[in-house]
Amino acid sequence: MNAVEMKGITKRFPNVLANDHVDFRVASGEIHALLGENGAGKTTLMNILFGLYKPDEGYILLRGRKVTLRSPKDAIKLGIGMVHQHFKLVETNTVAENIALCLQIDDLKRPLKFLRLLQNPLNDVENHIQDLSNKYDLNVDPKAKIWQLSLGEQQRVEIIKTLFQGANVLILDEPTSVLTPGEVEELFNTLRTITDEGHAVVFISHKLEEVLKISDRVTVLRNGRVMASLSTSETDKEELARLMVGREVLFRLEKKQRTRSEPVLEVKNLEALSDKGRLALKNLTFKVYSGEILGIAGVSGNGQKELAEVITGLRNTEKGKINILGVDVTESSPMTILNQGTAHIPEERIKMGIVPNMSVSENLVLRRYNQHPFSKGFWLDADIINQYSEQLINEYNIVTPSTKTPVKLLSGGNIQKLILARETSWNPKLIIASHPTYGLDVGATEQIRQLLLEQREKGAAILLISEDLNEILSLSDRIIVMFNGEFFGEMLAETANIEKIGLMMAGVKT
Repeated sequence: MNAVEMKGITKRFPNVLANDHVDFRVASGEIHALLGENGAGKTTLMNILFGLYKPDEGYILLRGRKVTLRSPKDAIKLGIGMVHQHFKLVETNTVAENIALCLQIDDLKRPLKFLRLLQNPLNDVENHIQDLSNKYDLNVDPKAKIWQLSLGEQQRVEIIKTLFQGANVLILDEPTSVLTPGEVEELFNTLRTITDEGHAVVFISHKLEEVLKISDRVTVLRNGRVMASLSTSETDKEELARLMVGREVLFRLEKKQRTRSEPVLEVKNLEALSDKGRLALKNLTFKVYSGEILGIAGVSGNGQKELAEVITGLRNTEKGKINILGVDVTESSPMTILNQGTAHIPEERIKMGIVPNMSVSENLVLRRYNQHPFSKGFWLDADIINQYSEQLINEYNIVTPSTKTPVKLLSGGNIQKLILARETSWNPKLIIASHPTYGLDVGATEQIRQLLLEQREKGAAILLISEDLNEILSLSDRIIVMFNGEFFGEMLAETANIEKIGLMMAGVKT
């Protein structure tokens, strides 16, 4: 029996047709993957199913009954739960307190075994969390504060929250993006246990290998339309990629051998604090050479963010030295470091990479707007800026209605290509690239990785920070694994393997 059927779903936004008469169904006991490029309409479709948006056309059936979802509250009451890509948790509260917050007033009036108002209801919540943890192998301490948990543990809290609310249709948006390989396997085991009980799972992901491994069926969206709905056992990575982007995708990158030359970035005995005042970087020493990609692997929260910020002048050091092209830039301003030949592709592309309300052309010249030929005294030369922007748009294949379009209206992949165009078009000597393809579809990922390899060929030194082990292995010349603010191991990419790196990311010495 189908747990969910979405019939003829159409959703329009200003100048955008997000979903175009989409038919989508998920059977009970099935893991159904949803694939598509950025902007293909996947998230919009699932937001409609979760009650965040109302469709302009079409309708939804739950277990054969037509339903109207006016809000997430309606969806939750009908047994639909969603784990968003960015978790919705209060960091200063405990696991049990976070889950208690999601309960409705009506829930407190029902004669549930785990909520007895005559006693301490939080104790009952904690006990029920423990029961769910044991049943689905979701190891979480109900009394732990959220900030004390790893991202993998926080994701488990989100899954427990949906199960606690009685979800029998579970939507997971990019669920493996913050997990180690070991945690991915644990998640897959949990999802299989959930579906074995007859629940349905919608699995949104850009990682084709994982889709093929975990899902029973897969639906591919492109430009808001369903391209195909296939049994996973009857397709492969190449066919899925072709359906997603409408062309053949290269999965093997051609990386030419290069001889290592002079060091561009030299870091010695570096230490820095986190936002919470704790030591986030512990005595780090390394070099990155011209024409080399040094990959930094690790689970998010182990010091990678602080490392990128210290090198680019966005965070103070407690100890140590940073040299770029032989010049000491320790504690220098971001502008000084930029002028020393450094490009920065930040982890948070919306918050730090662009000015959302500015146009595409304005964002493309942010780095050099006050220099010739863009600036004439106190005035900007709009014609020159527009010509330059059109050149970069064509060269980097940025899809935008015009150079005047506010950049916030672009898809994630095109925003990232814009940032790369701005940061690399002037041939920098050093590139700090933090999660450059995070959350992007297979087509945009291929193009951005190719752009980084082109910069390597031009002699740039690249510090690549990524949680995608396939990306680290395919792009890097050397790999360093970070754990708990320290370098846990270093190896040549050609001799590395994903299992060994995964263990080191989890803090296991190999």
